[in-house]
Amino acid sequence: MDTSDETLAQAAASGDHAAFAALVTRHYDRIFGLGWRLTGSRTEAEDLAQEICAVLPHRLRGWRAEARFTTWLYRVVVNAAHDARRRAAVRSRAADGWGDWEIARQEAMAEDRAAQDWLAGAMTRLPVELRDTVALVLGEDMTQAEAGMVLGLSEGTIAWRMSEVKKRLRAMATEEAKA
Repeated sequence: MDTSDETLAQAAASGDHAAFAALVTRHYDRIFGLGWRLTGSRTEAEDLAQEICAVLPHRLRGWRAEARFTTWLYRVVVNAAHDARRRAAVRSRAADGWGDWEIARQEAMAEDRAAQDWLAGAMTRLPVELRDTVALVLGEDMTQAEAGMVLGLSEGTIAWRMSEVKKRLRAMATEEAKA
Protein backbone atom coordinates (compact mmCIF):
# COMPACT_ATOMS: atom_id res chain seq x y z
CA MET A 1 0.00 0.00 0.00
CA ASP A 2 1.16 3.53 -0.74
CA THR A 3 2.22 5.75 2.09
CA SER A 4 -0.25 8.58 2.69
CA ASP A 5 0.59 12.14 1.73
CA GLU A 6 0.28 13.20 5.34
CA THR A 7 2.80 10.59 6.50
CA LEU A 8 5.21 11.55 3.72
CA ALA A 9 4.77 15.25 4.54
CA GLN A 10 5.56 14.68 8.22
CA ALA A 11 8.64 12.64 7.31
CA ALA A 12 9.75 15.24 4.75
CA ALA A 13 9.27 18.00 7.33
CA SER A 14 11.64 16.07 9.58
CA GLY A 15 14.29 16.00 6.85
CA ASP A 16 13.55 12.69 5.11
CA HIS A 17 14.77 13.31 1.55
CA ALA A 18 13.15 10.17 0.15
CA ALA A 19 9.76 11.20 1.56
CA PHE A 20 10.18 14.66 0.04
CA ALA A 21 11.11 13.15 -3.34
CA ALA A 22 8.04 10.91 -3.18
CA LEU A 23 5.79 13.91 -2.44
CA VAL A 24 7.22 15.95 -5.28
CA THR A 25 6.97 13.01 -7.69
CA ARG A 26 3.39 12.39 -6.65
CA HIS A 27 2.22 16.02 -6.78
CA TYR A 28 4.42 17.85 -9.30
CA ASP A 29 1.83 17.55 -12.07
CA ARG A 30 -0.84 18.89 -9.70
CA ILE A 31 1.37 21.86 -8.74
CA PHE A 32 2.21 22.57 -12.37
CA GLY A 33 -1.38 22.17 -13.59
CA LEU A 34 -2.84 24.52 -11.00
CA GLY A 35 0.02 26.96 -11.64
CA TRP A 36 -0.79 26.91 -15.35
CA ARG A 37 -4.48 27.54 -14.70
CA LEU A 38 -3.64 30.40 -12.33
CA THR A 39 -1.06 32.09 -14.55
CA GLY A 40 -2.32 31.18 -18.01
CA SER A 41 1.24 30.62 -19.13
CA ARG A 42 3.17 27.38 -19.43
CA THR A 43 6.48 29.15 -18.83
CA GLU A 44 5.21 30.97 -15.75
CA ALA A 45 3.68 27.73 -14.48
CA GLU A 46 7.01 25.94 -14.87
CA ASP A 47 8.78 28.74 -13.00
CA LEU A 48 6.12 28.69 -10.30
CA ALA A 49 6.33 24.90 -9.89
CA GLN A 50 10.11 25.05 -9.61
CA GLU A 51 9.93 27.85 -7.07
CA ILE A 52 7.39 25.92 -4.99
CA CYS A 53 9.46 22.74 -5.08
CA ALA A 54 12.51 24.73 -4.00
CA VAL A 55 10.78 26.24 -0.94
CA LEU A 56 8.59 23.24 -0.11
CA PRO A 57 11.05 21.63 2.35
CA HIS A 58 11.04 24.83 4.41
CA ARG A 59 7.27 25.26 4.06
CA LEU A 60 6.62 21.69 5.19
CA ARG A 61 8.07 22.54 8.61
CA GLY A 62 5.08 24.86 9.08
CA TRP A 63 2.50 22.31 7.98
CA ARG A 64 0.31 21.45 10.98
CA ALA A 65 -1.75 18.63 9.44
CA GLU A 66 -4.99 20.46 10.23
CA ALA A 67 -6.18 19.85 6.68
CA ARG A 68 -5.40 17.24 4.05
CA PHE A 69 -1.95 17.64 2.56
CA THR A 70 -3.36 18.32 -0.91
CA THR A 71 -5.58 21.12 0.44
CA TRP A 72 -2.56 22.70 2.10
CA LEU A 73 -0.51 22.23 -1.10
CA TYR A 74 -3.19 23.93 -3.20
CA ARG A 75 -3.06 26.88 -0.80
CA VAL A 76 0.75 27.03 -1.20
CA VAL A 77 0.37 27.11 -5.00
CA VAL A 78 -2.34 29.80 -4.92
CA ASN A 79 -0.29 31.96 -2.54
CA ALA A 80 2.82 31.54 -4.68
CA ALA A 81 0.87 32.57 -7.79
CA HIS A 82 -0.46 35.64 -5.99
CA ASP A 83 3.06 36.53 -4.84
CA ALA A 84 4.37 36.13 -8.37
CA ARG A 85 1.63 38.42 -9.70
CA ARG A 86 2.45 41.07 -7.09
CA ARG A 87 6.18 40.88 -7.90
CA ALA A 88 5.43 41.17 -11.62
CA ALA A 89 3.22 44.22 -11.01
CA VAL A 90 5.93 45.87 -8.91
CA ARG A 91 8.56 45.14 -11.57
CA SER A 92 6.24 46.48 -14.25
CA ARG A 93 5.63 49.73 -12.36
CA ALA A 94 9.33 50.06 -11.68
CA ALA A 95 10.16 49.33 -15.31
CA ASP A 96 7.72 52.02 -16.44
CA GLY A 97 9.52 54.56 -14.29
CA TRP A 98 12.91 53.30 -15.36
CA GLY A 99 11.72 53.31 -18.94
CA ASP A 100 11.12 57.08 -18.79
CA TRP A 101 14.45 57.54 -17.07
CA GLU A 102 16.20 55.36 -19.65
CA ILE A 103 14.64 57.26 -22.56
CA ALA A 104 15.83 60.56 -21.06
CA ARG A 105 19.27 59.06 -20.42
CA GLN A 106 19.54 57.78 -23.99
CA GLU A 107 18.47 61.18 -25.35
CA ALA A 108 21.07 62.95 -23.20
CA MET A 109 23.74 60.50 -24.35
CA ALA A 110 22.75 61.08 -27.99
CA GLU A 111 22.97 64.85 -27.46
CA ASP A 112 26.41 64.44 -25.84
CA ARG A 113 27.59 62.27 -28.75
CA ALA A 114 26.28 64.79 -31.26
CA ALA A 115 28.03 67.63 -29.42
CA GLN A 116 31.28 65.63 -29.26
CA ASP A 117 31.00 64.75 -32.96
CA TRP A 118 30.39 68.39 -33.82
CA LEU A 119 33.33 69.48 -31.68
CA ALA A 120 35.63 66.88 -33.26
CA GLY A 121 34.63 68.06 -36.73
CA ALA A 122 35.01 71.73 -35.77
CA MET A 123 38.44 71.07 -34.30
CA THR A 124 39.69 69.79 -37.65
CA ARG A 125 38.83 73.18 -39.14
CA LEU A 126 41.02 75.03 -36.65
CA PRO A 127 44.65 75.83 -37.44
CA VAL A 128 47.11 73.20 -36.24
CA GLU A 129 48.62 75.42 -33.52
CA LEU A 130 45.20 75.96 -31.95
CA ARG A 131 44.39 72.24 -32.13
CA ASP A 132 47.71 71.41 -30.42
CA THR A 133 46.92 73.85 -27.64
CA VAL A 134 43.41 72.48 -27.09
CA ALA A 135 44.69 68.89 -27.19
CA LEU A 136 47.11 69.63 -24.36
CA VAL A 137 44.94 71.91 -22.21
CA LEU A 138 41.60 70.12 -22.52
CA GLY A 139 42.54 66.69 -23.84
CA GLU A 140 45.49 66.08 -21.53
CA ASP A 141 44.15 68.27 -18.72
CA MET A 142 47.33 70.34 -18.55
CA THR A 143 47.51 73.81 -17.08
CA GLN A 144 48.19 76.61 -19.50
CA ALA A 145 51.67 76.91 -18.03
CA GLU A 146 52.36 73.19 -18.63
CA ALA A 147 51.04 73.40 -22.20
CA GLY A 148 53.25 76.44 -22.76
CA MET A 149 56.31 74.48 -21.61
CA VAL A 150 55.48 71.60 -23.97
CA LEU A 151 54.90 73.92 -26.94
CA GLY A 152 57.73 76.28 -26.05
CA LEU A 153 55.35 79.21 -25.64
CA SER A 154 54.48 81.61 -22.84
CA GLU A 155 51.49 80.98 -20.61
CA GLY A 156 49.97 84.21 -21.99
CA THR A 157 50.18 82.88 -25.54
CA ILE A 158 48.43 79.67 -24.48
CA ALA A 159 45.71 81.73 -22.75
CA TRP A 160 45.25 83.79 -25.93
CA ARG A 161 45.07 80.63 -28.05
CA MET A 162 42.38 79.10 -25.78
CA SER A 163 40.42 82.36 -26.02
CA GLU A 164 40.81 82.27 -29.79
CA VAL A 165 39.59 78.64 -29.91
CA LYS A 166 36.45 79.56 -27.96
CA LYS A 167 35.80 82.57 -30.21
CA ARG A 168 36.21 80.52 -33.40
CA LEU A 169 34.07 77.63 -32.13
CA ARG A 170 31.28 80.05 -31.19
CA ALA A 171 31.49 81.60 -34.67
CA MET A 172 31.31 78.16 -36.31
CA ALA A 173 28.29 77.19 -34.21
CA THR A 174 26.52 80.46 -35.00
CA GLU A 175 27.23 80.07 -38.70
CA GLU A 176 25.92 76.47 -38.71
CA ALA A 177 22.81 77.49 -36.80
CA LYS A 178 21.99 80.03 -39.55
CA ALA A 179 22.36 77.40 -42.28
